Amino acid sequence: MKVSGFTFVRNALRYDYPVVESIGSILPIVDEMIVAVGNSDDETRKLIEAIGSPRIKIIDTIWDDSLREGGMVLALETNKAFDAVAADADWAIYLQADEVIHEQYHRAIRTSMEQWLDHKDVEGLLFNYLHFYGSYDFTGDSPDWYRREVRVIRNDKRIRSYRDAQGFRKSGAKLKVKPADAWVYHYGWVKPPESMQAKLENFNKYWHSDRWMEENIPKTATFDYTAIDSLAHFPGTHPAVMQARIARQNWQFDFDPTKKRFSFRSRIKYMVEKLTGWRVGEYKNYRVGGL
Repeated sequence: MKVSGFTFVRNALRYDYPVVESIGSILPIVDEMIVAVGNSDDETRKLIEAIGSPRIKIIDTIWDDSLREGGMVLALETNKAFDAVAADADWAIYLQADEVIHEQYHRAIRTSMEQWLDHKDVEGLLFNYLHFYGSYDFTGDSPDWYRREVRVIRNDKRIRSYRDAQGFRKSGAKLKVKPADAWVYHYGWVKPPESMQAKLENFNKYWHSDRWMEENIPKTATFDYTAIDSLAHFPGTHPAVMQARIARQNWQFDFDPTKKRFSFRSRIKYMVEKLTGWRVGEYKNYRVGGL
């Protein structure tokens, strides 16, 4: 069984993406790692080169900055990386530049890939998500955070990144997937407040017009982490590759998880989920089981 990893990144230093940690978190379980490095204003390419792994294959890309609707450019960059995956790879693991896999899940991921390798109707594997927010001590627990997404796919180039690159589809249809007993640690909302605000301003350019940006993105130097509806304390451990970054945290953020700031509708959804495990109206860009 041959396994490839793939990702894309641009301006990792400027916007403080933990892409080195992300790549390092799956290097032990892949045979190659494709990194599509976009035209950057910083030393992102040198950052990736400095990892020094012979498994890493860098491809240089140019982002189409005119694509400012629905995050389409992110899907295009994802596809560029996936298209560079070796033809003889069986599976491909996809991580975005702020997603990290804890080493405790390596064996489970490999086991799932081996289990479903010869079941060609299984087109991908579904991972659970932890969304860290504000600091490394809190995770988002409101119904607004997505709980699962496909992060392992067959090396079938009919599979394409979907919309804003959160998931995948094959010839326009949802992938048929099986759950993997693994979690993605998403650190996209844990940065110094200055970096978070800069990232927010830049990232929204790939979804919205200048007018929308003017009307909806506050003109401020730092991001306000306190404007969040609900968080939970994280009781677990972080991936080993994240330890040095966590030790460098130089800002303070605290939150009282008992204080919820839900709208009436969100509060009902939250209570139903806590009682039953069912999330009302949950968006699922995949088909689980019953293949």
